[in-house]
Amino acid sequence: MAGRPKRSKIVSAEQAVALVHDGDTICCNGFVQSGIPEELLIALEKRFLETGSPRNLTLFSAAGQADGKDRGLNRLGHEGMLRRAVSGNWGRMPKVTKLALENKIQGYNLPQGIISQLYRNLASGKPGTFSKVGMHTYVDPRLEGGRINEITKKDIVRLVEVDDEEWLFYKVAPVSVALIRGTTADTMGNITMERESMTLDTLAQAMAAKNSNGIVIVQVERIAERGSLNPRQVHIPGILVDCIVKADPENHWQSYATRYNPAYAGAIRVPLETMEPMPMSARKIIARRAAFELPPNGIVNLGVGVPEGVAEVARDENILDYITLTAESGTVGGVLASGPDFGAGVNIDAVVDQNQQFDFYDGGGLDMACLGMAECDEKGNVNVSRFGDRLIGCGGFINISQNARVMVFAGTFTAGGLEIAVENGQVHILKEGRNRKFVKSVQQVTFSGDYAHGRRQPVYYMTERCVFQRTGDGLELIEVAPGIDIKNDILAHMDFEPTITDPILMDPRIFDDEPMNLEAILLNLDLPERISYDGRRNILFLNYEALHVRTLNDVEAMRHALLDACEPIGKKVAVVVNYDSFRINEDVKDAFAEMAREMREAHYASVTRYATSAFMRMKFGGTLPDRGIGSHVFESKREARLFLGRDAGDLPDDPFVSSKE
Repeated sequence: MAGRPKRSKIVSAEQAVALVHDGDTICCNGFVQSGIPEELLIALEKRFLETGSPRNLTLFSAAGQADGKDRGLNRLGHEGMLRRAVSGNWGRMPKVTKLALENKIQGYNLPQGIISQLYRNLASGKPGTFSKVGMHTYVDPRLEGGRINEITKKDIVRLVEVDDEEWLFYKVAPVSVALIRGTTADTMGNITMERESMTLDTLAQAMAAKNSNGIVIVQVERIAERGSLNPRQVHIPGILVDCIVKADPENHWQSYATRYNPAYAGAIRVPLETMEPMPMSARKIIARRAAFELPPNGIVNLGVGVPEGVAEVARDENILDYITLTAESGTVGGVLASGPDFGAGVNIDAVVDQNQQFDFYDGGGLDMACLGMAECDEKGNVNVSRFGDRLIGCGGFINISQNARVMVFAGTFTAGGLEIAVENGQVHILKEGRNRKFVKSVQQVTFSGDYAHGRRQPVYYMTERCVFQRTGDGLELIEVAPGIDIKNDILAHMDFEPTITDPILMDPRIFDDEPMNLEAILLNLDLPERISYDGRRNILFLNYEALHVRTLNDVEAMRHALLDACEPIGKKVAVVVNYDSFRINEDVKDAFAEMAREMREAHYASVTRYATSAFMRMKFGGTLPDRGIGSHVFESKREARLFLGRDAGDLPDDPFVSSKE
């Protein structure tokens, strides 16, 4: 009996793209400059240039995957080839962007995570997705609805109300063709991705196209016999795949910059000590300051540009074991790659699909995010998406910035030619940047300061010369770098005046070439050293100077340290607390106050607090009485001592209490 004939889905790139028809809606895999099916895009462009078809295509792309010049989605940037484009990022595909800005195609800029999730919703037959992502930004239909130009009229984002709560509803559209890529395909179309740096939305895109009665075309670098692939390594099952194209090696690099790095594929681990530390610069100063906000045992997202430097600082300070860095592309753990390889990582723990990563982000899974900052205004609004005729797009910025528990924006104070020097621990502005970044009103709202404040999200804006925080009145200047003059170096280069109450100096360790000992700072390893007991006078000195309480774990660590000090004493003690330059995140303030109340009732005979910061006196003068604790917060050590009913000379100078008067 003759065996049944073997089937094969292997075709040439030209044969595959011949299946794309005029008016089709296509989606394309890739992230920034990685994982792009270049062979398929080359063939599609070639067909259009030679025949004028396919025409009037609609493009869906989450990450605007291209090289900023001619490759990637730029190959679709020919007049007549596209009718509409919906993308998370436009800055890397200038040829397509030009068509949109000239009103030659309809264009939408939606959050990257929303587009990524819409693939999955389409695959499951849902009409769209409900989300808070985009509320009160330019995506909100009350502002711009994500539309890019005048000829784009249709609303694809609607404001809806569910159970008396406002949501945005993003409408899904069918996908006719999915252009994706993997590493190995067998003749039946089963696809593995062992040499790819990320998996992205390949499975969701394939399902979306298949369940829209469309076609799925996959570019791979090698072909295997049917049945030879490990089924647990198959990421896209052959039932979803219509055509397989074996790519020319030149068109199947991991990214446009890297032919193949085994570390990005998880094939090897890299000894991190071989990586050179960052030289002192504005970028390093900002990254170091942002690193002080890293939450121990927390999950963090870092954006492209200056924020990438936070990963380098974490590596140099040997604290990568205490935090988990992630990228919206789906990488978890390790050290994130930068530049054209952004989205990949070395020594990572896991790779998940992009839409699942955004599910985690949108649900509040990030303890902290650090993203770039192109423009910021007096309300704390941030713009990274559009500047006049320059269209960049939001990418994953809105998903990440709106949902991280703590948000840090990082960037230089001015842009375009800024030059600084650091000498003897002080910052000197050698040449000011040509463009102001702190403006009266941003051109487009990619992040809403009011919305963040209404949700009690802590938000910081960090530069090489100062740090701002979003408060109820807008931006407040809270830290200044040593050597910087507030009037001449800060206010003179802003279009508005922030609130200025009592800014402190940025930590001097930031401006020293030596390691900052960030491990001890983040883990509060020095807590026992901050507690000193004078048994002769029965006084407990607590030095909280420059302490930053970030998480509930920090509060618990303080509770245990205080109990360890108080319980052996066996009686209640008088307590003097130094709150100079003390900081506490808004979301743990109540837990801290409750801990202080419990200690007061069980172990303290009296408590006097002092801080040279008027802000801290105001903050705790209001918070602590709400918990039934006396609000005795003084400006100097002398005032605190006198409150105890003793002369200043009755109490010895304590080495753990600030000498500031």
